[in-house]
Amino acid sequence: MTAVIRWVAPELQTAPPQPPPPQEQEPTPQPPSVEEIQQIIDSARAEGYARGHAEGLASGQAEIRRIIAQMEGILDAFTRPLARLDAEVGDALADLAVRIAGALLRRSYSADPTLLAALVQEALDMAGAESRQLELRLHPDDIAMLEPYLPAQERVRLVPDLTLARGDLRVHADSVRIDGSLAARLDAALQSIVAREG
Repeated sequence: MTAVIRWVAPELQTAPPQPPPPQEQEPTPQPPSVEEIQQIIDSARAEGYARGHAEGLASGQAEIRRIIAQMEGILDAFTRPLARLDAEVGDALADLAVRIAGALLRRSYSADPTLLAALVQEALDMAGAESRQLELRLHPDDIAMLEPYLPAQERVRLVPDLTLARGDLRVHADSVRIDGSLAARLDAALQSIVAREG
């Protein structure tokens, strides 16, 4: 027979508990100094001021643009009637100039009918009285006044025209129309002046 040995479990020795390894302790944050707090406050204030200034500036510029557009609209509304008024005043002054010049010329023609006779002869020459049959239209009173001053021309027929004012004349032929009205003569004179100044 074999001898049996009894097995005995080894004694477990419990080691004294090991303290945990020392952990690196985070340094305790130091409260900011008074100077650092003042810097933080100043920085925040400056940033807020800059942001507020930029927003206020943008808002102010938008408001200024809106006001400028509104003022331009008002000025445009004012200038349109003024431009129309300028045109009306210009037309009225031109009409007045024609009336004054007409009155002065009529007196001149009455005082010296040769002035109107010279104008008539100039219009006939322009139309070529020698080469074609012409119709000379004048106010009836001007025809009576001019008969002694106009040489008889067989190709020219005098036609009284009550639509013409004293001192006005028109020459008609097949393809010729000469407007010798006072308004047309003044317009031609003004165009000549403007052409010289331009």
